[in-house]
Amino acid sequence: MPNIFQKELNKLRKYILSLGALVEERLDQAVESVKNHNSKMAENIIENDVEIDRKEVELEEECLKLMALHQPVAIDLRFIIIVLKINNDLERIGDLVVNICESTIFLSHQPDTQPVFDFSEMSEKVKKMLKMSLDSMVNMDLDLAKQVCKIDSKIDEMNRNMYEQVEKGIKKHPDQVKAYLYNRSISKHLERIADLATNIAEDVIYMIEGEIVRHKG
Repeated sequence: MPNIFQKELNKLRKYILSLGALVEERLDQAVESVKNHNSKMAENIIENDVEIDRKEVELEEECLKLMALHQPVAIDLRFIIIVLKINNDLERIGDLVVNICESTIFLSHQPDTQPVFDFSEMSEKVKKMLKMSLDSMVNMDLDLAKQVCKIDSKIDEMNRNMYEQVEKGIKKHPDQVKAYLYNRSISKHLERIADLATNIAEDVIYMIEGEIVRHKG
């Protein structure tokens, strides 16, 4: 029985890694669509979001089945609970990626507007945070997980800076209010993805140390 349970846990680990890799790929594509104003790429991401939803449901069912059949305790129970939470965070990141793509589609069909914000640095940091958080889970790397938490404040600062630039831009170009607001939305969605990557890192810390670090600043 223990061998069967361990095989099921390994299967669960592969499930969450597969979902994480898919979400990472979609975020990369969404950032690329923003950069190149590629509405077709954005539309393709939106159409295929159902794949992430399906995997999320399958993974949740696997977790619940393991808990019901094997009644795990201690570190095994902690692992399954953390997988459930990370699974939910990844699905939410997938939804935010879709939101970014919807903004990209709108902006790609607008006439030339004043440049608002260069998303390059912000998006690269967010992508790095997600990769680091997933790598910390794969390798059970405590230091890497803690690094993710530190980067989050930089993303918050960038998002605030974006908000200020949007305010100034709307005053100068009131005819482009929608374009500025959609740019603002992209920034906000990236900031939320960074928050969710931080959640994953915090869950990894809990999985390794058994300590809840949320709300500790």
